[in-house]
Amino acid sequence: MKCPFCANPANKVIDSRISKEGNAIRRRRECLGCSKRFTTYEYVEEVLPVVVKKDGRRESFDRSKILSGIKKACEKRPISMDAIEAAVDRIEQACQESQAKEIPSSFIGERVMAELHNLDKVAYVRFASVYRQFRDATEFLEELKGILNLKEDKGENKARAEKPAEEKDSRRSSG
Repeated sequence: MKCPFCANPANKVIDSRISKEGNAIRRRRECLGCSKRFTTYEYVEEVLPVVVKKDGRRESFDRSKILSGIKKACEKRPISMDAIEAAVDRIEQACQESQAKEIPSSFIGERVMAELHNLDKVAYVRFASVYRQFRDATEFLEELKGILNLKEDKGENKARAEKPAEEKDSRRSSG
């Protein structure tokens, strides 16, 4: 490790700690040449697959592209950067866990869609409109109907779950 001040390769480690996130080791070093101190970080080398685009081109996995796409979809929505970063982390982890040397871009796109669907329905529809390349308003409306039907189903299930509890309470008070 060369000193960033004098380029001397000789230095000693003064302190080692695990980073706040727990994904790196932070080392405080002192140069044996100029006696200045500097910090280095040690990370596990993550081997990410190559992404195969729709047209057959191959490019390196780029976390920043996923982050950028999700941020655009979430623009002017009440979603924290922490929530967006966590979603990108889960997508990246899914890509690593696939253990494939190459993955189709659709694999990433579907993961982004799933994360946005759980995060914010408006952001999901924004992303879907670009990702799914709707040809007309009818296709777009079909996607919206799917979301609304899911929402209604959840509402009905919640109402069913609450109803028996209300009936039990009315029986207790009348008996």
